[in-house]
Amino acid sequence: MNKKDLISQIVEEVPVTRKEAGRFLDVVINAISTALVSGDKVRLIGLGSFYVKNTRGRKGRNPRTGEELQISPSRRISFKPGKKLKRLMGWSG
Repeated sequence: MNKKDLISQIVEEVPVTRKEAGRFLDVVINAISTALVSGDKVRLIGLGSFYVKNTRGRKGRNPRTGEELQISPSRRISFKPGKKLKRLMGWSG
């Protein structure tokens, strides 16, 4: 499913135009992105939580040359599914 598919589903479920549905989706995506950039956790009941993980620097190895290198610390976005989604997927918990 992509953004176009989501917009189509919104139009089917809610009495809005395609343009309005697209704008609503853009606002939601922007709000989630802004929250994550500022380090906030985003919890969507029934779906799950998006959050930022800080990884520490570590030593790595170039697979081609075998040369050792330093991997910089970074921030990654993670997702933890909620109970309802886990149940829908047939997972325990």
